[in-house]
Amino acid sequence: MNSPDSAGKRREITPHGVEHSNVTFTVNGKRHELELDNRTTLLDTLREHLQLTGSKKGCDHGQCGACTVFVNGTRINACLTLAVMHEGDEIATVEGLGDVEHLDPMQQAFIDHDGFQCGYCTPGQICSAKAVLEEVRAGLPSHITQDLNTPIELTDAEIRERMSGNLCRCGAYSNILKAITQVAEAHP
Repeated sequence: MNSPDSAGKRREITPHGVEHSNVTFTVNGKRHELELDNRTTLLDTLREHLQLTGSKKGCDHGQCGACTVFVNGTRINACLTLAVMHEGDEIATVEGLGDVEHLDPMQQAFIDHDGFQCGYCTPGQICSAKAVLEEVRAGLPSHITQDLNTPIELTDAEIRERMSGNLCRCGAYSNILKAITQVAEAHP
């Protein structure tokens, strides 16, 4: 590469290190092999390279939860991790949960309880909501879990604490809570 210096003369610029890597992972059951710039986040890979636009770029700082996806069954903020770090991983996005003909129970519950308004945060909210129920079933405590020696009671406060990393600017929190509660009661 060439670049002009301060005097306008061309000088040679030598890149340092490897700039691209090959990565292979499975997204929503489909294997993908990609060559990516090492700086590409998992979120940008999903949205720009795989055209899976359900996960949203809200804050791009891991503070809003709009980009929540599952990696090997654990929810993460896709904007905070590089795609090349997920070699061989199983990734699931909101698109992998269900489709128009066969909605996931959590997707249906969000519809039933109007758990969205503008809908921008909804994919991340749904992924986190599913993770909340799995975490409780697995006996993983939250910061407010009272008794670590008994099964975790899925109270409104427990759900709110576990969903606190997902923001909704429209304020649909009470409806989201109802949706999660509906699925928890129907699928204990």
